[in-house]
Amino acid sequence: MFKTPLNSVHKEMGARMVEFGGWEMPVQYSNLIDEHIATRENAGIFDISHMGEIFIEGPAAGRFLQYLTTNDIKKLSPGRCMYSCFCNNTGGIIDDLFIYMFNDEKYMIVVNAGTIEKDISHINKNIHDYNVKITNKSNDISKLDLQGPKSKEIIKKGTEIDPSTISRFGFVETRIYGHGAIISRTGYTGEDGFEIYISSNKVKEVWKKLLDDGKEYDILPVGLGARDTLRVEAGYSLYGHELNDEISPIEAGIGFVVKNKEEDFIGKEILLKQKKEGTSRKHICFEMMSRQIPREKYVIHDQDDNRIGFVTSGTFSPTFKKGIGMGYIESDIKTGSIININVRNNLAEARVVSRPFYRYKGGN
Repeated sequence: MFKTPLNSVHKEMGARMVEFGGWEMPVQYSNLIDEHIATRENAGIFDISHMGEIFIEGPAAGRFLQYLTTNDIKKLSPGRCMYSCFCNNTGGIIDDLFIYMFNDEKYMIVVNAGTIEKDISHINKNIHDYNVKITNKSNDISKLDLQGPKSKEIIKKGTEIDPSTISRFGFVETRIYGHGAIISRTGYTGEDGFEIYISSNKVKEVWKKLLDDGKEYDILPVGLGARDTLRVEAGYSLYGHELNDEISPIEAGIGFVVKNKEEDFIGKEILLKQKKEGTSRKHICFEMMSRQIPREKYVIHDQDDNRIGFVTSGTFSPTFKKGIGMGYIESDIKTGSIININVRNNLAEARVVSRPFYRYKGGN
């Protein structure tokens, strides 16, 4: 298995380690509920160094990304980032990603750990005659996520800038504890927070200092377990669960990343058709009406016991104290309708609800 630069630190802290997408990662340090609540009420710090960072540079960098991704690069400006997707010719999602714009000729894309090689292959396959340079810096850059309502107070102790000046989906190149870093006002929890990109040979020092500076704010290190419950509550998709090569952004309920831009882009025709006409398969969120907990791959039935779909993510919500989940159905069932989840061969009622379960409570 691959290991992040913080692997030995996690083990020293008593984290329970698991395999995740080929990486040995901490699933929890204390317990999932405490780590989840700490992030919602105070602050949590996550090691996300397994993620990939790929730089696209050159005179045609913007035009290349306009062709390669579904969102509209023209809406970016230096110091801003956006959520987008790589899609194939049939509209399926090769990966979901964030695009950071430094200037007209320099961008960074942040991709999922398990798809780095697939993404690089997709990029190189579609370079054609675009004048760009592709650099994979995934091994050189580590990533820490500092999330929660107290994150701003913690991060300002070690930075040269006032974190309040970074707006949501904004980023700066600065220093943290004396080391060069990229800090963005982004996250995967539904809370205010920051994502910190730092040299891999400096990440141990930054991790430890953030934990030390966060003690007075009751910060906790957070593993993949609570990261998952936090993202499900926030209604955020996870590649390999809600997203894959056979599901389009329109079906996945993230059609906002598909823009009707004048330039051609991969999958444009089918994606714009789906956006206009709709799709038979659609993404739903639901909450359980009893104590059962939904899990991935559980079958979804309608009230007439017809099989209509499947669960992609399910968990017990520490915030709402009930089972919640997301999935796909082939049905015109609306929000508020009752469905049945097959939980170990027993049908349990659930209610379809709007996305997200937990709304962003961050800053500007």
